[in-house]
Amino acid sequence: MANRRAFEIAFVGLKSGVHQFNYELNDQFFIEKGAQDFANATTNVKLSLEKNTGFMLLKFEVGGKADVTCDRCGNPLTMDLWDEFKMLVKMVDDPAEMNEQEEDADVFYISKSESHINISDWIYEFVMLSIPLQRMCSKEQMGGPQCNNAVLEKLKQMEIKYTDHNANALWKGLDKFKEN
Repeated sequence: MANRRAFEIAFVGLKSGVHQFNYELNDQFFIEKGAQDFANATTNVKLSLEKNTGFMLLKFEVGGKADVTCDRCGNPLTMDLWDEFKMLVKMVDDPAEMNEQEEDADVFYISKSESHINISDWIYEFVMLSIPLQRMCSKEQMGGPQCNNAVLEKLKQMEIKYTDHNANALWKGLDKFKEN
């Protein structure tokens, strides 16, 4: 990673209080981190770091856009990304043991002797979490120029066939009671 140092914060030199950092991310950042199922990502991450004695509170605000594949028709779809995440970073003597024992994913321990913290993995994770699980256009947009109408028509045919089959199966067992 060529820009690895861009995501390292030298918190030792910061005064107590709130500090702001902004990160503009594109596809290159995500390609370097590993596989993803989106493209043309333009993401802005705003980080508020509140430094206190013995701990830091990090608040990540993720925003932007990314092209994903529609779950309904398979065509490309641009989705808005937005979410907020908080991390509590505590400075302790034995961070490895504390991180193993910690059950809360939003708490992370570092050594008291550390001077820098790398946030690139958290940024990657939070952007990935801000992408919606269900990736479809709204009902109003469905069937529009961005949709694959052949796939939508096939889905409609399959739905009709499924409802007809299940409707008959529901009443099938009740036919024997007609004779009584």
